[in-house]
Amino acid sequence: MRGGKAMSIKQTLLFPYVTVGFPINYHRHANSSLQEYGQCGVGAFCLGGCDPINSFSLNSCVPAPVCKSADYKFDSLDSIQPNTEYLGDASKAKWVSSGHPEQFEDNVLLTLSETGQSSSGTLLASTSYVWYGKVTARMKSSRGKGVVTAFILMSDVKDEIDFEFVGTDLQAAQSNFYFQGIPNYVNGKNLTVKSSTFDSYHTYELDWTPTQLTWSIDNTVLRTLKRSDTWNTTTNRYHYPQTPARVQLSLWPAGSNKNGQGTIAWAGGLVDWNAPDVAKFGYYYSMISDISVDCYPTPDGVNKTGDKAYIYNAKSGTNDSVAITDDNTILKSLLGTGTNMDADYPKAKESGTAKDPAATSDVATVPGLTGAGPGTNGHPGNDGSDNTVGETSSSGTSSSSGSSSSGVGGFSQGINTQKSEASLLNGRGLQSSMFAALVAALGLVIL
Repeated sequence: MRGGKAMSIKQTLLFPYVTVGFPINYHRHANSSLQEYGQCGVGAFCLGGCDPINSFSLNSCVPAPVCKSADYKFDSLDSIQPNTEYLGDASKAKWVSSGHPEQFEDNVLLTLSETGQSSSGTLLASTSYVWYGKVTARMKSSRGKGVVTAFILMSDVKDEIDFEFVGTDLQAAQSNFYFQGIPNYVNGKNLTVKSSTFDSYHTYELDWTPTQLTWSIDNTVLRTLKRSDTWNTTTNRYHYPQTPARVQLSLWPAGSNKNGQGTIAWAGGLVDWNAPDVAKFGYYYSMISDISVDCYPTPDGVNKTGDKAYIYNAKSGTNDSVAITDDNTILKSLLGTGTNMDADYPKAKESGTAKDPAATSDVATVPGLTGAGPGTNGHPGNDGSDNTVGETSSSGTSSSSGSSSSGVGGFSQGINTQKSEASLLNGRGLQSSMFAALVAALGLVIL
């Protein structure tokens, strides 16, 4: 246990978490890119995306794994673990998924379907954080009305750096940034892409230092932001992204009829579930080929007592509130929190022919699910087995799916419909599952 007092189940219910399984971005009109879970309750709510400032205490969120330079290929799904299994071990999973990622050749597809596991879209989030560095994605966007693809950096206190792609404008990438999620509608800027974002692979790069941020496409810098230009005279702070962030890639239905009219209009209209891609493949999709992360040196003056984890030691949520420690980042089970990392489900005890109900839990531990337990793909176990979660990385498409909030949310990106691709994708319609039937109707919270 790290410092602070562990939350009881009663306190967990008294201090409910904001469940946002999918994007929150403070766009011209409403939300779009991804803030995961909001306040910590237990389990996945306390892992990546957990907001320490608005949680029960700064220690409620699990410490975040530090930046690791790497080049991530997607020639399999082995590096992706669903959020119903991930417990914080970044050495065993490089990406956490919500929705339904698919494998295609040397790419991962982010899918968006009208029903099923990806009805809110699909999200991949890195398990290691980035605190300044160069992050590059080689990818294709999706296409179509209401469908939005995103490649962003998102911190737990909602600092955000965006590339976003609206499916009705395949010649542009939208760049944006936010400080602690504060809406500022003049921060967005369209960047021209020389060829279709859907038909062609492009390389998108975010180069983020403590003093400057650049957005590049195909090795050409198209936008530069200097920290010195973001001083806010009202708050007396630089409104510049400055806290450790996860790399996130997503496809989501901004044009859902459950969204506001401004968001729908920004996304090009309502999602067309009869569009050619959906008719042919069963879903919208985008393709991610390669992600590279080049971590920059630790900022000067950082409180550093280790080299394993980022934590926050003040509620300001600014760069000087971040410390680097050797704190544990791994929960024992999905009943754990940052203040009680070893919490686990009790073993069932036989009582006649009945099982001990204490082996399960009615507390939500994964967004969209209630009582998710170890070894059960997010569902509460009832056999008293001492299975562990997250010990093996997923290797099949179904095991790489994770919980997602139903209703508003999700993600959409595109693919070149050449014959070879079409013939393979046509047989890969999304399969329904018992898991999807348990997804609760958790609407998007607009902060």
